[in-house]
Amino acid sequence: MGDTCTRGCRFCSVRTGTPAPLDPDEPRHTAEAIARWGVGYIVLTSVDRDDLADSGAAHFAATIRAVKERSPGILVEALTGDFGGELCDVATVAQAGLDVFAHNVETVEALTPYVRDRRATFRQSIRVLEHAKASGGVLTKTSFMLGLGEAAEEVEAALRALRAVGVDVVTFGQYMRYVLRRLHSVYAVSQCYGCGELRCADAGCWWR
Repeated sequence: MGDTCTRGCRFCSVRTGTPAPLDPDEPRHTAEAIARWGVGYIVLTSVDRDDLADSGAAHFAATIRAVKERSPGILVEALTGDFGGELCDVATVAQAGLDVFAHNVETVEALTPYVRDRRATFRQSIRVLEHAKASGGVLTKTSFMLGLGEAAEEVEAALRALRAVGVDVVTFGQYMRYVLRRLHSVYAVSQCYGCGELRCADAGCWWR
């Protein structure tokens, strides 16, 4: 779906602009490449495509189906955007035959306006994950960056909100600022990750 994103999240290095049209051969080419690699698990992801009527959902779904057709035994995780909150587009991807539907909340609710593009909200991401679970019946997964100034209580509240909509897997990662103009980072010490493990377990989520 290209290398140019229609959004401008403050933590991200992907360039923002007007993307090129979709390549109709991309699903087939992607499936062929994955088959050559011989892997057993693949994560498909993309830039956000707010310029498209369905935010690229049909193209994403076509790629999943092509991969599964070419490599029937492979496990496919789709790491998607929020499709502008359009739940019918979420369902298009969730029902395409994937094994894991992933969508990242990125940070706690209070920091979302400062970290993510203004078109993304924490509650919208929660609705995306909830609908993916309800419509596709697949494992759902999300990820957090730590080190942006979040409080432990905010992380716990986010975990409980995620578990309330059936999210199965949560991963944590340390945010590292790669250029000075991006968000300032704070080192999340190992004790914070241990705290995250306990809070995930308490909330009923798998964590990594």
